[in-house]
Amino acid sequence: MYIFHKIEELENHFSTVSKGESKGMVPTMGALHSGHISLVKKALNENKHTIVSIFVNPTQFNNAEDLEKYPQTLKEDIALLETASKDIVVFAPSAQEIYNSDITSQSYNFDGLEKVMEGEFRDGHFDGVGTIVEKLFSIAKPDNAYFGEKDYQQLQIIKKLVEIKKIPVNVIGCPIVREESGLAMSSRNERLTPELRAEAAVIYQTLKDAKQKFGTESALEVTEWITALFKKNELLDLEYFTITDADDLKTIKRKSENKKYRAFIAVYANDIRLIDNIALN
Repeated sequence: MYIFHKIEELENHFSTVSKGESKGMVPTMGALHSGHISLVKKALNENKHTIVSIFVNPTQFNNAEDLEKYPQTLKEDIALLETASKDIVVFAPSAQEIYNSDITSQSYNFDGLEKVMEGEFRDGHFDGVGTIVEKLFSIAKPDNAYFGEKDYQQLQIIKKLVEIKKIPVNVIGCPIVREESGLAMSSRNERLTPELRAEAAVIYQTLKDAKQKFGTESALEVTEWITALFKKNELLDLEYFTITDADDLKTIKRKSENKKYRAFIAVYANDIRLIDNIALN
């Protein structure tokens, strides 16, 4: 396994790669789990070279305390990656290496994708995401990049970034990997107490129930049912639930037969924020 902390080291490593040898990239913020490994395995299967970046990006945190609490476990991450393959290039730069002394975001217009859901509740978050992903793509120059559908809104925004910036990379969305309880795998799950972790399984069960209800009920009726359900929950606080068009992420008022829809949810378990989503049709 190759581990590089400097941009120059990464560039030198790939300077001898033959043309036509594809590079797959899995951008991560570390604290890796089985969900990340599923992305890495897909990248390994579909590319000659696989790069995993591990970088906790400060510009996408609108909450300084959240950034401070985010786990940084490079040694453990590398050990987990080695269980997938030793033929992985790890790029683990410092903030100084990526941003020099200017740790700020660029501003982007993602055609409104950035203004709803996570964008509404996390001001500036997607400017930070766009900034770091554009930088990483510029540095690593992957042919294919892999992202989990747990962050479906982020996935759509990265696809839009590639489109508007004309970046020559194929962005590939991969299915959500879940714990046995159904809870979507997330680095944040490790901060949950056993009681909260067990209760958080309700999130996915609720999404599955919402999908079933959506077959016969309106989006408004399903949303009102979810809201009422979480008002009774003493351990989990609902931040939002919404049903949107799967492409433009606009909240729907009325169903159409030829459109794809998705339900999104964000929930707090104490101060730990959990998100999930599900395709409805």
